[in-house]
Amino acid sequence: MSFIRRLGLRTPTLGALRYPLAGATKRPAVSLRPHFGTAPTRHLRVGASRESALSPAAVPTTPDNATGVQNPDHAEEATTHAVVSTFDLFSIGVGPSSSHTVGPMRAAKIFISDLLHYQLMGRVHRLRVDLYGSLALTGVGHGTPDAILVGLEGDAPETVETATIPTRVQAIHDTQSMVLNGSRRITFEPARDLVFHYFESLPQHSNGMRFTAFDADGTLLATNEYFSIGGGFVVCEQTQVDHGDNLYFRSYDIHREDVPATRKTQDAVVATLPFRNAEDLLQVCRRMNMTIAEVVYENELKWRSPEEIQSRLFAIWDTMDQSIRNGCLSEAPFLPGRLRVKRRAPSLYQKLMRGIYHPTGIGAPGAGPRLTGDTNATASEPTLTPASALPLTSGLRLPYAPGRPRTPKRFILPALDYLSVYAIAVNEENAAGGRVVTAPTNGAAGVIPAVLKYHLEFLSETPQHDVMEFLFTAAAMGMLYKRGASISAAEVGCQGEVGVACSMSAAGFAAVMGGSVEQVENAAEIGMEHNLGLTCDPVDGLVQIPCIERNALGAVKAVTAAQLALNGDGAHRVTLDQVIESMRQTGLDMQSKYKETSQGGLAVNVPVC
Repeated sequence: MSFIRRLGLRTPTLGALRYPLAGATKRPAVSLRPHFGTAPTRHLRVGASRESALSPAAVPTTPDNATGVQNPDHAEEATTHAVVSTFDLFSIGVGPSSSHTVGPMRAAKIFISDLLHYQLMGRVHRLRVDLYGSLALTGVGHGTPDAILVGLEGDAPETVETATIPTRVQAIHDTQSMVLNGSRRITFEPARDLVFHYFESLPQHSNGMRFTAFDADGTLLATNEYFSIGGGFVVCEQTQVDHGDNLYFRSYDIHREDVPATRKTQDAVVATLPFRNAEDLLQVCRRMNMTIAEVVYENELKWRSPEEIQSRLFAIWDTMDQSIRNGCLSEAPFLPGRLRVKRRAPSLYQKLMRGIYHPTGIGAPGAGPRLTGDTNATASEPTLTPASALPLTSGLRLPYAPGRPRTPKRFILPALDYLSVYAIAVNEENAAGGRVVTAPTNGAAGVIPAVLKYHLEFLSETPQHDVMEFLFTAAAMGMLYKRGASISAAEVGCQGEVGVACSMSAAGFAAVMGGSVEQVENAAEIGMEHNLGLTCDPVDGLVQIPCIERNALGAVKAVTAAQLALNGDGAHRVTLDQVIESMRQTGLDMQSKYKETSQGGLAVNVPVC
């Protein structure tokens, strides 16, 4: 169950959300059925209203009593499973943010698709886009306006040429116009037609946006609202009310009236191995004598052929791997934005390749130099010689007194170095607007690739099998968090992004290292338990500080969590379900200034200039 549903926040009825504006002539609303596989279409409201009535001062807000807030009943909660497709959780997109870049781009493209479907495109003369809540507060730093403009011109995050985005956006600003859907040039003045509501949020979600189309006379042709809920998912009334939690959209041109019923049937088939929470998942694994990855794979088989599953999963991994490579080999000295953050992955990678650090990972054959105290010990076989028995260093005076400055020592921890450089590379690529995989979000896109890359490079003996087992296992954990809490920093802070990615990675790493399902669940629990309360306070609204380093720490913490779980027998006091519920409650209690608004924490204490 999504975070929205757990709060009982249902999208209001059509009448509650849509105005009429002053002097508007009402027309029958056109109900758009949801598109299978991508961002939603709520209800495209078609009406006659003068453009002058839609000035910023005249735009009415949704009344508080129109939210329809109510607590979800237990019967509904008991029947809503967590199963969604792995390819809904892992999707190829562009940086720097899944909720602020990928989601808005998808929403814009869906709105254009709807205009085409209802034969309104030829009448559109002007568009207006209103951004609310976190999208307004940190949208510029997250690339939200640029993503929306590109989406309105007909591009999708999966296929857009990332290198062309800056020049295309600049052309829109220079000409005060855009090519709608790549075919129709219309007037668009970003300073007038992109409206930021910094101190207002739509009641359904903090990442709300409204698209409105006008004809040449200023008459309102159509309007729609979308909510970017994290991970590139976009929802609206149809997805929340008509079908619950498992209907999310990632295609742009399907308008069949039977799509919701088709997706319901599909979900019912998938539910042959349903699980609502971690305990359910463990019971399924025990009953069917399956691993967690096998359960997820079995569900995917109800949707796709084995060949398609493998092809799509390796396309995801190839994109992850390419983002690591692009980040490590980048020649750009700085990341975009006025913070002037220096790229670190290229220099860190060069040091590793020059052999400054040991070229193999901890635990690999022959790993590690000798340790002090026993000339026969290696890094994987440390000695337990008491410190009191070790010879005193000749330069140390007793009692201790400060001596000459020492030459900095190099840590002999190659695993940490590789994990860090891989994660930093991905997130620097993400911060630069490059192509990455939402895993489960863009802000946390470096954790899973870093841990999986390290395993494949230094530990794996069956790389193809391990890619599938790792990603399927991680996906199962992501499903649990998506249903039980949230993967959106705008809802629960960074615990919903890097925290979830750490938990997913820990589970995946434990699985490919041969852990039992109980150990895998324990690894996921440890990974999140020590990320509870993690805030999202990006400096200057950019996905750079502290996001990039935080991904490196998330990757290291994931491996540590898996190691702790693998060294146990799977029995543990705190369950994953308890941690997920704790995370949800912590997110509810967290002040909004720590939820991707750049109004607290580092964002207000680190000077920008």
